[in-house]
Amino acid sequence: MSTTHAAAAATSGGRPGLKNDLTVRAVLVSIIVAVLIGASYPYVVLKIGYGPNISVVSAFFGYIMISAVGFFTGVRGTRVENNLVQAAGTSAGQSAFMCVVLAAMDMLNAKPGLGFSLHLSVWQTFSWLTVAGLIGVLMAVPLRRYYIDEEELAFADGMAAGEVLLVLDEGPKEAGPRVTALGVGMFLSGLLAVVRDKMKLLPDAWYVGANGAQLRMGTEVSILSFGSGMLVGPRIAVSMGLGMIASWVIAPRMLLARGIIADQQFATVLRWVMWPATGFMVAGGITALVLKGKLVAKTFQSFSVKSVGSTDFPIKYVLGGVGVLSVVLCVLQVYSLGFPVWLTVVSLVLSFFLMLVGTRVLGETNWAPVSAMANLMQAVFAVISPGSMTVNMIGSGMSGTVAVNGETLMQVYKSGKIVGSNNRSLTILQLIGVPVGSLAVALVYPALKARYGIGGNGLSSPISVKWAGFAELLNAGFSQLPRGCFAAMLIAVALGVVITVLEPKYSNWLPSPTAVGIGMLVPGISVMPMVLGGLAQWVWATGARESEEKFCLPLASGFISGEALVVLVFAIQAML
Repeated sequence: MSTTHAAAAATSGGRPGLKNDLTVRAVLVSIIVAVLIGASYPYVVLKIGYGPNISVVSAFFGYIMISAVGFFTGVRGTRVENNLVQAAGTSAGQSAFMCVVLAAMDMLNAKPGLGFSLHLSVWQTFSWLTVAGLIGVLMAVPLRRYYIDEEELAFADGMAAGEVLLVLDEGPKEAGPRVTALGVGMFLSGLLAVVRDKMKLLPDAWYVGANGAQLRMGTEVSILSFGSGMLVGPRIAVSMGLGMIASWVIAPRMLLARGIIADQQFATVLRWVMWPATGFMVAGGITALVLKGKLVAKTFQSFSVKSVGSTDFPIKYVLGGVGVLSVVLCVLQVYSLGFPVWLTVVSLVLSFFLMLVGTRVLGETNWAPVSAMANLMQAVFAVISPGSMTVNMIGSGMSGTVAVNGETLMQVYKSGKIVGSNNRSLTILQLIGVPVGSLAVALVYPALKARYGIGGNGLSSPISVKWAGFAELLNAGFSQLPRGCFAAMLIAVALGVVITVLEPKYSNWLPSPTAVGIGMLVPGISVMPMVLGGLAQWVWATGARESEEKFCLPLASGFISGEALVVLVFAIQAML
């Protein structure tokens, strides 16, 4: 944090919280931003396989709307109000992230030979994600003092959002150009989507190679993925590019020449490359946990709730809320989803410990290991209830929802500490954001599925591919795998472990195993613009560091949110 910002944070952060922070204006704007983020986020996640920094995007939206209301009412908005809006938007986005579970279920539904059939209604999706998400938020409340105050973990997304809020609070002179950059990015991204999807003046993608169209290799006509590449930076973007080349340039010809696949089609090749890709992703995540073994152990040894501060959400409401919601979840899952009560109890206990581990990893690396943790839960459920993919998917999906909402709360607390917000108010807005995001998923996911399709030639959702693939593997056994893919997965695991061990010393020269795995799963047409975006950010930062630091975040956020919101409108029109 810069000296100026640190001083500003200290000025407000030294007291319990600013007066009247939980204003009607802040709550209403929070709900609006939560709707926007929650509704647009599923498309982004299903398209590129991960969620960009929605904390910063939410902070910009909050500032614009709070400032607009302040202009008409004559009462200027505060950075704390903007922080509350950011909390709700971040919460809604993370709830919406769990659309990957619904996509994984549909991928399994599409394979008739598996005997899997699980189709959730809007009400089932909303209630399931809402209850599990609220439990996750409440479970995480007592962890704030330990992770944020005592351990002082980075939580980079939360820190970035806090810095942005401090800059925006400096007034129109500083904030104006950044907001303009966000607006320009949104306009260009949305306009391109209209020209491409509505006016049909541009193709969806340009393909390269003799089988480019069948393999979905080339580049899409979109700056959403380009903006995502600008946010993740050159190392992650180039790592994804390496995965893209391995899966969609080298592997198809090699597999076809050896008679392993019958044709060079995206779905055919994906069925093989998903296994080494999964090896890279899981190896990177699990090895990172092992390397942090002492810190993970410290989490369990040092955890205490007795010192929770006076500005925190009351612990009696935390315990009571978790108890009541756990009962509701047991009833909901047994009657709505056919999931036994005892398995729900086991899932909740395991979810808490997974949250402890996942939150530490997120705080130190800015990577939320939701996918790796979900795979671990799938393995647990395969032992507890063998042969049931339904139990596997519901149990791991519920655990993932609990964990991701709890981990997200730490990002919000981190930005709140920088800004000087009241932790109780931030928790309340996080709780409000969960049902908003869950409702967005319940309504938007069916619209996106109807408009674009899931898997195959539709929205690729690489996390869902891995989630569904593990369920299928655990159910059928290794004998059912395509020839050679298990050996390739073991090689990828070994490489992922070695790279992760060497990463601390040689990160500038080694790819990210997790990013390589995602690049292998996402169609090349979506990866290519991300690679270009990451390289563009590097060139910009190298040639004009000051302007890059000032404008890259808002411009890239506009690129992402503009197309996502326009596509959402198109999807709803198609559904209606």
